[in-house]
Amino acid sequence: MIYVLFVVGFVFLIYGANFLVDGAASLARKYRVSNIVIGLTIVALGTSSPELVVNLIASFQGNEDVALGNILGSNVSNILLILGVSALIFPLTVNDNTKWKEVPLSILAAGVLAIVANDALIDGKAFSPTVTRSDGIILVAFFLLFMHYAFSISRNKNTVEMEIRVFSPLKSWLMILAGIVGLVLGGKWIVDGAVVIAGNLGMSEALISLTIIAIGTSLPELATCVVAAMKRNPDIVIGNVIGSNIFNVFFVLGTSAIIKPLPFNTTLNFDVYTGIIACLLLFAFLFFPRKKVLERWQGGVLLILYILYIGILVYKG
Repeated sequence: MIYVLFVVGFVFLIYGANFLVDGAASLARKYRVSNIVIGLTIVALGTSSPELVVNLIASFQGNEDVALGNILGSNVSNILLILGVSALIFPLTVNDNTKWKEVPLSILAAGVLAIVANDALIDGKAFSPTVTRSDGIILVAFFLLFMHYAFSISRNKNTVEMEIRVFSPLKSWLMILAGIVGLVLGGKWIVDGAVVIAGNLGMSEALISLTIIAIGTSLPELATCVVAAMKRNPDIVIGNVIGSNIFNVFFVLGTSAIIKPLPFNTTLNFDVYTGIIACLLLFAFLFFPRKKVLERWQGGVLLILYILYIGILVYKG
């Protein structure tokens, strides 16, 4: 039964996020909230809500490896898997802001994560590394700076109108309530299932969270990016991936740590460094061979690296 609930949990998680976004966006549109505000707040939070809910439930239940592994695995899969698949479908051209500001911001997020996770080792303290509440406050402060940047550039760009269905207030609130219930139930079933599956198969909770849970919570981003790539809209692909990575570290991990500090298993440093390397490789690819273009062969390289990454995790785990 636990295996069934584990799978059903992903369905609840994904549909819960969709209901939450659609209901909240409908209310926002009804009260004439602008497109860009809806996109930067409701939609952005909605796509990160699966990771956030899984993290909060895992940390409250004392499964810190699941919480941290979910973030690390999602960020690696976002770049190596999702961008890799998207670039294979259609070469991705990025704008100057993305190349010089947003991709470097994702590198900064990965670097800051490495520092806050290992600050005890850096300081030479005896106790084990922990992402503390003060670390969480620092991460959320970076998130607020990122939001300020996002709002500032939005005023200088022509924004595309989003197609938002407007429902009655009652239906909108019911969708929001259903979304929250779906997220909570789905998140709990996933975390509980991961712990049981790890025990039954002799695998670590970190391995389950870095692979199955990370890919599962990244399914909304994967679906969005594949459709955007097929429609030849590279800005949505790159923006979704980079924005998700920044949200995951600064907002999801920061909020989780403020609520409850997260002990850091130093074996996860492999995944921290993999995330940094993935961001640096993406940045390098935007200079060679064609500036600001992620070619199909480069997408293939990213995808091969992801398969190699998963293989190493399974071998280690």
